[in-house]
Amino acid sequence: MSSKAPARKAVAPAREHGVEEIAEKISSAILEHRLAPGTKLGEDRLATIFGASRAKIREVFARLAHEQLIELIPQRGAFVAKPTIEQAQDVFEARRLIEPGVLRRLIATLDDVKQQRLRRHLELEADARKRDDKRAIVRLSGEFHVLLAELAGNSALTRTMRELSALTCLIISLYDAPTATSCRADEHEEIVAAIKRGDARRAESLMLHHLGHIEQSLRLDAGSEEADLESIFG
Repeated sequence: MSSKAPARKAVAPAREHGVEEIAEKISSAILEHRLAPGTKLGEDRLATIFGASRAKIREVFARLAHEQLIELIPQRGAFVAKPTIEQAQDVFEARRLIEPGVLRRLIATLDDVKQQRLRRHLELEADARKRDDKRAIVRLSGEFHVLLAELAGNSALTRTMRELSALTCLIISLYDAPTATSCRADEHEEIVAAIKRGDARRAESLMLHHLGHIEQSLRLDAGSEEADLESIFG
């Protein structure tokens, strides 16, 4: 009987993926902390994984670079963005300036439909925490802040918050803030309760405390490892 180990199966996608779908999959992997900041994204490896052309992968890279999720370095390739300490501080400063305004606008336009969407999002967060689904917790925590901007009804604010939320997720991953305490469920619940009461001052105060809590939990971690792209996307 042969003792030869079975050969490792090659990654063979069942169908070709489109640019938008590939970009969404890579973006989700970054925001869910499956791809760490500084990770090299091999063009050939991703083309094989997704059954796509190199030209299509380059188009994906251009889109993600525009969203500041990855960095394109000449002669070196594409890497998951790795914000510096100074950039992290800038992101939190921007959020402290923008999010109180988002809350004021949301409270001024609040209706039953918006309240239902807020309540539904809190339910999703609670369910993810109950299941201890860390990936969902990370994703939903960021989406909460984007949802506030979306419900406030300003498309420019929504785009800005989506970018800032993504950068914050990278920063948390890079500087290893523990998710369970950096974006606690009760903080989101308290903010939503103040919104429903129409208490703008309280909502703003809670939001600033919330952002401060996240920022203060950050710690420098310069380490990075090569990621198994086949495993992540396989």
